Amino acid sequence: MKLGNSLFHARKKCGLSQEAVAEKLGVSRQTISKGETDETLPIMRHG
Repeated sequence: MKLGNSLFHARKKCGLSQEAVAEKLGVSRQTISKGETDETLPIMRHG
């Protein structure tokens, strides 16, 4: 299973939208979408 597919299933299992995940991680919804389709890997910033 690819990373993007794992991200998608984990998000769905938690009942979260891409927008909700993006807000929690401090990234755009597009970043989440691209990560789920293996187009790019999301880069998360801490702090």
